[in-house]
Amino acid sequence: MASAPEFDFIDRHFLPLAGPGALFLSDDAAVMTPPPGRELVLAADAVVSGVHFLPDDPADTVGEKLLGVNLSDLAAMGAMPLGYLLTVSAPASLGDHWFAGFAAGLKHAQERFGLSLLGGDTTGTPGPLCLSLTILGHVAPGRALRRNGARPGDAIWVTGTIGDAALGLMCLQNGLPDPTGFLVDRYRRPQPRLGLVLDGIASAAIDVSDGLVQDLGHLCRRSGVAAEIAAERVPASPAARAAGTDLLERRLTGGDDYELLLAVPPDREEALLAESVRAGIAVTRIGVFRSGPPDVTLRDASGAPLRFARGGWSHF
Repeated sequence: MASAPEFDFIDRHFLPLAGPGALFLSDDAAVMTPPPGRELVLAADAVVSGVHFLPDDPADTVGEKLLGVNLSDLAAMGAMPLGYLLTVSAPASLGDHWFAGFAAGLKHAQERFGLSLLGGDTTGTPGPLCLSLTILGHVAPGRALRRNGARPGDAIWVTGTIGDAALGLMCLQNGLPDPTGFLVDRYRRPQPRLGLVLDGIASAAIDVSDGLVQDLGHLCRRSGVAAEIAAERVPASPAARAAGTDLLERRLTGGDDYELLLAVPPDREEALLAESVRAGIAVTRIGVFRSGPPDVTLRDASGAPLRFARGGWSHF
């Protein structure tokens, strides 16, 4: 009997991505054992065409983005990756060539970060294309970073630069100049900050997916603290600075950065800086947590409060 088209599709595009626990993608579930003495960390994120990526984005960048945003969740928990499950809901109009590119993007990302496909599901849909990924990672028992550990007096730090992805989307949608392509690449290819060892350094963490201001607000609410940040200290890439000084609100609220936002007690800041050098990931101190209602206050260079029309991305 000939194999079903669905299984041929899986064998062509996804079997080459599978690791040992996937059982050659031939059974109903994967089987794996976490590293000895480690706790499992699980997260799931979906990306939908027209919502999380543009319909004409190159297929390989969609694969990299899907895996990257999930790996960022592990980075925010201080976890290391193990593998992932993938669910594809695709319209029939999407050709085989698109999935060849998509699988190539997944392969590039999984080889870079040391994990493999464990299994998943494929189904048809009238549209739009929906891609869902469940990531599995591991962490030392009781050492997962949480959002609820920030305390008054902790400094607020971020990795990398903020706002590049939001400006990259403006380049694609509104014609904002991007001579080097850096901003568009930051939108299409998130760089999860795996590699920073934050155990014993950060007291709380979150990845910046919905905008710096909004995600900092999430951390404040979970920890029961207020936050104050100096807008001029928020790191900007050379490409973002070249795009214009009138884009501050977009940079701080636009989302899709996938940098880490950290609460770090004063006596651990030197350890953070040393770890930053070791990992080759830049970090910048942008503010402080204080006692008070869980609000975020932004201040300009003169110390006056800044008010933005929106806080960040909303999923609903």
